[in-house]
Amino acid sequence: MLASLSRSYGKLRADVSKTLFTGTKWSPEHDKYEIPNPDEIINENEINEALVETRDYGKDKARVRGILEKARDRATLKDAVAGPSEFLLGLSIQEAATLLNVPIEDSNLIQEIYDTAFFIKNRIYGNRIVLFAPLYVANFCQCSCTYCGYRGTNTTIERNKLTPEQVKREVEFLEKMGHKRILMLTGEHPTYTFDNFLEALKAASSVKTGKSGEIRRINVEIPTLSVTDFKRLKALGCVGTYTLFQETYHRKSFKKFHPYGPKADYDYRITCMDRAQIGKIDDVGFGALLGLYDHKFEGLALLQHAKHLDEKFGTGPHTISFPRIRPATGTPLSEHPPHVVNDDDFKRLIAVLRCAVPYTGMIISTRESAKMRKELLKIGISQISAASSTEVGSYNKSTDGKKGQFSIYDHRSADEVVRDLMKDGYVPSWCTACYRLGRTGEAFMKWAKSGEIHNNCHPNAMFTLAEYLIDYASEETKKIGWELIAKEVQNITDEKRRKATLRRLDLIKNGKRDLYF
Repeated sequence: MLASLSRSYGKLRADVSKTLFTGTKWSPEHDKYEIPNPDEIINENEINEALVETRDYGKDKARVRGILEKARDRATLKDAVAGPSEFLLGLSIQEAATLLNVPIEDSNLIQEIYDTAFFIKNRIYGNRIVLFAPLYVANFCQCSCTYCGYRGTNTTIERNKLTPEQVKREVEFLEKMGHKRILMLTGEHPTYTFDNFLEALKAASSVKTGKSGEIRRINVEIPTLSVTDFKRLKALGCVGTYTLFQETYHRKSFKKFHPYGPKADYDYRITCMDRAQIGKIDDVGFGALLGLYDHKFEGLALLQHAKHLDEKFGTGPHTISFPRIRPATGTPLSEHPPHVVNDDDFKRLIAVLRCAVPYTGMIISTRESAKMRKELLKIGISQISAASSTEVGSYNKSTDGKKGQFSIYDHRSADEVVRDLMKDGYVPSWCTACYRLGRTGEAFMKWAKSGEIHNNCHPNAMFTLAEYLIDYASEETKKIGWELIAKEVQNITDEKRRKATLRRLDLIKNGKRDLYF
C-alpha cells in the first residue's frame, strides 16, 4: 500500500519500495509514484564480498585475460532487436572487481586493460570526442557538503546568482568560443529557486550569435528533483541529460560528509534517477566524487547503479563522470581528501568502467590537467569540457580562479583543446543530432549497444568540426582541421554515405549550418 511519508523515514527503509516521498523545499512532490528499495540499487555487501573474493584473482593473468576477452565480445549486442532483458553487455560485479584488483605493478597486464578499454570505446564511439562547457548560474547553497567550496557555511566566497539577461551574456561568450553544448549548474537554496533555474534555461536556449552561434544541447547538473519537477524540466523542451552525482555510494561515509541539510538524505538521492525516468527524463548521468571513500568500492557501486537503471528502465546512464576532489577556497577537507586516488588507480578505475559499461559516455572535466586528460582519452574517455570556469558569471569578466566550486587544472583555451585533440588523431564534436531527432533514452541505448552509433556520429562530428573551423578557429587550427577532415572522410567505407558526407561538407563551406544524419 502506498503511503505518503515525511523525509524522516529511517526506520522504514526496509519497506521503502512501498513508500512515497514528499520531495524537498526546493523541489516539492505533487505526484504519486512507487520507488525501489535503495538497498536494491546499491548492495554494499555484494560489493565488499566481490572485492574480498577477487583479491587474488587479479594476479591470475589467464583469468584476467579471459575477462578482457569477454569485455571485447560483450561490447555490443548480438541481436539488435533484443529487449532490455538482454544484459550481456559489459562485465559482472565480480569480473569488474577482478580487474580492479590487478596490481598496478603488473604494468603489462594493466596495459592490456587500457588497450581493451580503448578498443571498446572506439568500437562504439569511434575517434570522436564530444566537447562542452559548464555554466554556473548561482552558488547559493544550504547543503553541508564538507568537501565543497559552495557549501552553505563557507563564508570565504562571494555568493552570486545570474539574472536571465546575465545568463544570456554568459552564453554569448561561450558561443563565441564555438561551444554548442553546455552544462548548467546551480546550488540548492531558496534564494535561487527551481523556477529561477527554469527561467535561466529559457534564456540560455534563446541566444543566437553570428553565423552558427547557438546552444544546441543543454545538460543540467542541479539538486535532486521530484517527479513533478522532472516533468516540468522535460516540458521545457531544451534539456538533454540530467546529471547528479551520488558523491559517495558508501552510506556511512555519505552521512559523515553530508551532516545536515537537504542533501543529507542518502535514500532520496540514490532514488533520484528512478524519479527522472518516471518523470520522462530518459537521459541521465551520474558519478562518484573520488576521494571520499575507497575508489574500488565506488567503481563497483557505479556499475550496480548502471545495472539497476538498465534492468528496470532499459536505459543505463547516458554518461558517467569521474571527478577527483580538488582544492576549494575555505574548504580544508578538499586539500586533504580522506581517500586520495593516485593517478595509476584513477586510470585503472576508468578503464575498468569502460569495459564494464561499454555503451556510456565517459566524462573528464578540467579538474584534471591537460597531460592527464590526454592519457585518459587513450583508455576510454569520450567527452571533455573545454575552457571551463566554475565561478558564477566568470566568462564575461576576469577572475583569480580561486572562488569557484573547485580548482581547475587545465587552463587551455577552447581553440587549444580542439587543436591538441586533432593533433592526436581525434575528431572534436559538438554534435547534438541524437537529442534533436529523438534518439534518446532506450532508443539511444539500443543504438549505442548495437555499435551502430558510430556510423552517424562520425560524419556528424565532422560537420560540427567544419562549422567550428570556418566560424571560430585560429589559422593554425583551421589548417590541421581541414587536413583531418579530408583524412576522416576517406575512412567512411560506405560509398553512398561518403558521398553524402562530402555533399554536406560542401554545403557547410558555402554557408549552410546545422546539418546532420
